[in-house]
Amino acid sequence: MIGHELGGRYEIITRIGGGGMALVYKAHDILLNRKVAVKVLRQQFTHDEDFIRRFRREAQSAAALSHPNVVSIYDVGQEEDTHYIVMEYVEGHNLNEIIQERAPLQTEEAVHIAVQICDALEHAHHNQIIHRDIKPHNILIGNNGRVKVTDFGIARAVTSSTITQTGSVVGSVHYFSPEHAKGISTGEKSDLYSLGIVLYQMLTGRLPFLGESPISVALKHLQETFEEPRAVNPYIPQSVENIILRAMRKNPDERYSSAEEMLHDLDTCLLPERLTEPKISFNTHPGDMDETRIMPAIRGGSLETLAAPSSSASRPERAERADAEENQDDRWESNGLSEEPKRRRWVKPVIAVFTTLLVIALVYWGAMTVRGWFDIEEVEVPYVVNKTFTDAKQELEKVGLRLEEPTVYMDKEGVPKDIVYDQSKQNQRVKVGSWIKLYVSTGPKLEKLADYTGQSFNDVKEELISLGVSEERIKSDGEFSDEKPGTILGQTPDAGTDFDPKQATFTFTVSKGQETFPMPTLTNKTEAEAIKLLKSLGLTVNEANTVREPSYREEAGKVLDQHPFKPNDLVTKGSEITLTVSSGLPEDAIEYTFNIVISPAFAGRTSEIEIKYSDARGENQKGGKRKINNTESFPVKVVLAPNTEARVEIYRDGEYVDAFSRSYDDIKSGADSSPETVPGIEQPEDTPVQTEPDNTGSNSSNDNGGNNAGQQPQ
Repeated sequence: MIGHELGGRYEIITRIGGGGMALVYKAHDILLNRKVAVKVLRQQFTHDEDFIRRFRREAQSAAALSHPNVVSIYDVGQEEDTHYIVMEYVEGHNLNEIIQERAPLQTEEAVHIAVQICDALEHAHHNQIIHRDIKPHNILIGNNGRVKVTDFGIARAVTSSTITQTGSVVGSVHYFSPEHAKGISTGEKSDLYSLGIVLYQMLTGRLPFLGESPISVALKHLQETFEEPRAVNPYIPQSVENIILRAMRKNPDERYSSAEEMLHDLDTCLLPERLTEPKISFNTHPGDMDETRIMPAIRGGSLETLAAPSSSASRPERAERADAEENQDDRWESNGLSEEPKRRRWVKPVIAVFTTLLVIALVYWGAMTVRGWFDIEEVEVPYVVNKTFTDAKQELEKVGLRLEEPTVYMDKEGVPKDIVYDQSKQNQRVKVGSWIKLYVSTGPKLEKLADYTGQSFNDVKEELISLGVSEERIKSDGEFSDEKPGTILGQTPDAGTDFDPKQATFTFTVSKGQETFPMPTLTNKTEAEAIKLLKSLGLTVNEANTVREPSYREEAGKVLDQHPFKPNDLVTKGSEITLTVSSGLPEDAIEYTFNIVISPAFAGRTSEIEIKYSDARGENQKGGKRKINNTESFPVKVVLAPNTEARVEIYRDGEYVDAFSRSYDDIKSGADSSPETVPGIEQPEDTPVQTEPDNTGSNSSNDNGGNNAGQQPQ
């Protein structure tokens, strides 16, 4: 499958898991450019209609749910014999891997995970979906800590009548409930039993029931008790152990009535007042025939008693017993023990019957009279969750119900102040005047905002995060000021405001320090130009500190250097700048002018002349460029320092022609400074001159040494 493209859209990348029914791959959704998980039905089941139906049921069950703790279903399809489901890809690990790696988990972490699983189950049960296979392998933990419930492969609607498949029970034997093991109808409480086992395993690092075979484990679910969590891990709070003990009761009636009730217990089990609550206890029901118990052996007498005829005996048997009794009476009478004459034998039965009827009548009359006294009207209990306490109280009193005191007030995350978040006797009919208990939110726990002006933004940010404020809700706006960078200049909300760390957003105005801008380049400017530019930018020039020094490079009055900020350094307004200005050439410098006479390349034609020179002021300086068509003079002024040489290079029509140089010592000694000449190029005539041959046969034309008559020097 790796590298295969399912449905022309999902490119299979790698295998990430699998179970008895399907394999799971990581894939790339080419259309939406996102990572997805693709569950593919194993090939051996592609022709098994029962497995195909179950596979499709998983997609239908999960697709009916929309909850942050349930893996989302994106697509379902079939390509030839390949049946697949495309679902949300969760980057992280499954709970079984985490348990194997570092169980037992910390109580807070385990409860946090259980809360999210229970929240997902509550949503599923609300939508009439029973998962039926809750186990750590089907719980995914994302890298962001989000818990996701997956694998609804054997989920059924609540109305399903059985969980058996061709005589066998479907599920994971270590985690399913006693009723699941029996193969009878499973409901919401079966999922809660499995969740109790998952919580047990997270906190103890072991399973409650182990055996050599699945059958032996299933029998233990039905018959045996498990080692209590605190006996394995004494650091488990009693309130948390109570949740496990209640969720894992073999009798479903003794478990939580709903996932919502268990979720409420999980939400509050780590409150300080609950950590040391008493251990939960359960009453044994004598009529529970499924309860494992020790009974006395049945003796012979007991057997006869059990075999004695009951009131439900058949009519012929009752007739035979009546005849036997009548014969017994006859024997008593024949023995002379009866004092009453046979003719009055009917009186006593008549009196007994009459008396019995009279008693029955009196009892019936009394019962009806008493019932009349207590025959109180019943009403539906209004659902007042998410209403204000005042409105809830009025609605309950309106139908004749009373509030049970005291009302429970508690911090409830996400529920505003004075809003009812829970109530007793929901969805019930009760007598008028019954007591209803309300649970009211005191709102989130509020903190008072301090005045952070003048403090470091990073320190304040860490303090708010420690109070429970998420980092993305702490924002900052930079502003230039004279304060140290990172210092808080203002805040929103204002100091003294009460805030909810879980919801409040903060904005701080933070100093960026003084405004900075790039330092301009001052070199090659005159001193006056530099000072004018600096003052326009708000910078200060200390003219008394201006440094003046001779320079071969710049003429007098030109800026040579700037201190302490170089060009493009960031500088703030008010900064002081010191200039270094040229005072002219040094005393030992010599100025010299080359007088160069240059002719065009060809007489009468235009040539472009370019002069370059090197002296004490620098290399390859431009001495000018112009066009000439006659011989012209080019003066080139140079500056020489001791032990240096000045050099002038001539370029004509872009080609190097000649160069001239003078040393410092030559000029100092007064050497010849006559003009330098750059002549043109001799041009041959258009028609060469023919000469008569010498009678002696000598070639006199070669005696001119190459100065032919047709050539003219330029």
